[in-house]
Amino acid sequence: MDFIAPDTWGSAIYLWIVPMVLGDAIFPPIPSEMVVITGGALAADGHANFWLILLLAAFASWLGDMAVYLLFKRRVSHVLDRWAWGRKVHRGIHEAIAKAGRSSTYGAIIGARFVPGGRLTTSSAAGIANVSVRGFSLCAGLGAVLWAVWQVGLGYFTGSTTKLPFWASSLIGVGVGLVIGVVVGLIVTRRRGNRSPVDEPFDGDVPQPE
Repeated sequence: MDFIAPDTWGSAIYLWIVPMVLGDAIFPPIPSEMVVITGGALAADGHANFWLILLLAAFASWLGDMAVYLLFKRRVSHVLDRWAWGRKVHRGIHEAIAKAGRSSTYGAIIGARFVPGGRLTTSSAAGIANVSVRGFSLCAGLGAVLWAVWQVGLGYFTGSTTKLPFWASSLIGVGVGLVIGVVVGLIVTRRRGNRSPVDEPFDGDVPQPE
């Protein structure tokens, strides 16, 4: 099997998008953007369906946001504190919220996903702040569509303009997206706090059984 052959990736990309984008909602280091941008580059070469890639990316983004939001809205996030890795994730969420501030406004729910780690921060903060399910769902859906259009479009644009192999176009697209995301993130997080502005308790400092 040739792992850089477009036919190989074209048949597998659909299986990767949903789990990668879903996982990114909870664990931001997962490179979901790379997978979606690669899908766009493959579509530019005619090895993937542009609209199907777009639909899968948007749906997975919305579903992941809703899962995180409901987890914190139902106050069951303390389940994370049963394991060492969960406490690290939970503490990281509060640290991210401390940097970005309370991100429960509808505009932040839509736009913060373009900033690295923004999905996790806004979804968890919105759940803690008891933003309405309907309001969050609509904003998360709109944000998911805009994010998918941007990511898939970025891959498609680089693929169709550079005429390079899909993997090279994907790397260029990821680089451009990362630079833009970092710049936006620096602008958004200029006013950083020292502690999370949300009042949700967690057991991150209390030893727990492994």
